[in-house]
Amino acid sequence: MFVEAILSVAQFTRSIHSISRNFGSQRVERGAATLFFINEEGWALTCKHVAEWIAQADTINRRLDQYQRESRGLSASLSKTIAKKLGIKDTQTAEMRITFVDCVDRITNIRFHNHPEYDLALVKIEGFEKMAVNKFPVFVENDQEVQPGQMLCRLGFPFPEFSNFQLNLEKDQLEWTQTGQPRSPRFPIEGMVTRFLGDQNGRIYGIEMSTPGLRGQSGGPLFDTQGRVAGMQSRTKHLHLGFDIEEKEIIAHGKAKKINDYAFIHLGECIHSSVIKEFMTQHGVKFQMA
Repeated sequence: MFVEAILSVAQFTRSIHSISRNFGSQRVERGAATLFFINEEGWALTCKHVAEWIAQADTINRRLDQYQRESRGLSASLSKTIAKKLGIKDTQTAEMRITFVDCVDRITNIRFHNHPEYDLALVKIEGFEKMAVNKFPVFVENDQEVQPGQMLCRLGFPFPEFSNFQLNLEKDQLEWTQTGQPRSPRFPIEGMVTRFLGDQNGRIYGIEMSTPGLRGQSGGPLFDTQGRVAGMQSRTKHLHLGFDIEEKEIIAHGKAKKINDYAFIHLGECIHSSVIKEFMTQHGVKFQMA
């Protein structure tokens, strides 16, 4: 149903990779999110919570740099005093590095325009000479075409399998490398439009889907069988179904045991294309419709 549409949408949908670690830890955590380009000027769309996640990396890394400068050559006890002064804790992220995969040849600056109400952000990538994207999305022109019962699909990068990074122990710093796997596979997930989401003023701003958007797909496009963009994956909510099972005896592997189970349905929430198109228009960002 979505084979051709996925091939089309994949041409402008890209992943954002992150590596991070807690203070004093050598364990590196991988993370991912999604964005999709709108035009050849370097404009892209993602979620506001993704934009805020990216923006916090600079603050986190500056604080670590300050700690490393001030604690260089000091004893462990004095180093702990400096960490406490800077508000660095073992349970907090102390370092985070971000990279945009297969987007442009170089980046000198990134600007974010966050929507004041909804989980939506425009991203402007600057300083590139060549883009790794040559096809751009077409948005659904008639917003009334999207209705409950319609099947739509989302595309993103929910399972980070990249391995092109290391913790440089000599520098005590995370860094990207030229070795390892630099990409993660894209992952589509289809679903039925169940309901629309409205704000306190009665405006429809979102689309609810019968299946979850997966972690890492935030910021990825929601599209129809023609590949036209109808929205953007934002979040997933979890509704309690009430089909609770408590202390129920079953036979598992030949043994009797009692189990508890609490059932939830996981529904994806997407930002409606009407909100996206209005936001792009407000910022003078050109886009295509059909």
